[in-house]
Amino acid sequence: MTIWRWADLIESVPESARLTLGEGDTPVMRSRRIGPTAGLQNLYLKLEHGNATGSYKDRFAFAAVSHMLAKGQRKCIATSSGNTGAALAAYCAAAGIECRIAIVEGAPLGKLSQMMAYGAKIARIKKFGTDAATTTEVLAKLQRLGQRPDSAMQISAFVYSPLGMSGVQTLAFELAEQLSAGIDHVFCPAGGGGLCVALARGFQLLVSRGQLAKPPAVECVQPEGNNTIAGPLRAGATKAQEVRCTTQVSGLQVASVIDGDLAVEACRATGGNGHLVTDEFVWEVQKRLAREEGVFTEPAGAVALAGALQAVKHGEISPEATIVCTVTGSGFKDSAAVDRMNNDISCPLLDSDAIDGW
Repeated sequence: MTIWRWADLIESVPESARLTLGEGDTPVMRSRRIGPTAGLQNLYLKLEHGNATGSYKDRFAFAAVSHMLAKGQRKCIATSSGNTGAALAAYCAAAGIECRIAIVEGAPLGKLSQMMAYGAKIARIKKFGTDAATTTEVLAKLQRLGQRPDSAMQISAFVYSPLGMSGVQTLAFELAEQLSAGIDHVFCPAGGGGLCVALARGFQLLVSRGQLAKPPAVECVQPEGNNTIAGPLRAGATKAQEVRCTTQVSGLQVASVIDGDLAVEACRATGGNGHLVTDEFVWEVQKRLAREEGVFTEPAGAVALAGALQAVKHGEISPEATIVCTVTGSGFKDSAAVDRMNNDISCPLLDSDAIDGW
């Protein structure tokens, strides 16, 4: 089976233009140690780092680039903090489409190297991703470039690229299929908020078609230093807010609203809430995922679980609930974060005799 089995549930693409690199059908794993330690017997991890380029963003890229092929567009104008760029670069390479990407200033080298390996032309932009005014200016300029007849702007956000983002809804379809007994909460990280929107809309679509009784509560988790959505959602506000981004969690450094307003509305409609976590707690959970579950993820991929653990600690979710945390990207994406995770361990050079003492 391929991801195109969901073709009738996403924005329509002619069969002749449907591109795939084997994305989707990623595993759901029941937590063996972290969940039980927290009193959660039904905690599951959706391992999205198993996608072709190592993140859930392949669900955006397969649909976005397929729509470009259908329209005969040969230039992809994009922006990224890392994973979107890597996904678009790969799918554009497969499609023979030129790919140019404006990168947030703090993007990890591993993600930049991956984009360049696929042949994308990239440049980091000063203050992009951390300053709201600069971010808005860059997006406006990219939007103008993407309006040329042979081009398309691709940003993993519903307000800019709804055709591509419809592909991200396949994550909801898969979860409903894999955990057919029902899910109470799905925790997901948010930068611009598009993943939260896609999950909520995907589940609601299944409800409207009679394929799901009710949607899980979609829970939005953000680092405290990028509180555009989670705080307003938690406070009962109807809109997201611009912030000065201070988090060091790469991939979630989105100071402007982007899909934030949509995310507040969509999460609340499912009964979901907002959750803010510290960078330090995210790094701790990232290490625990590797050492207690064997799951190697970048910091952004640990944010959802950090939110769930904090929520159960504060009594905000039932220990008996069925909970899914999205692990959104591979640990290979951010080598500096891995170095920090390994600061308590080393690899000494020993004589062969030393092995006897192991």
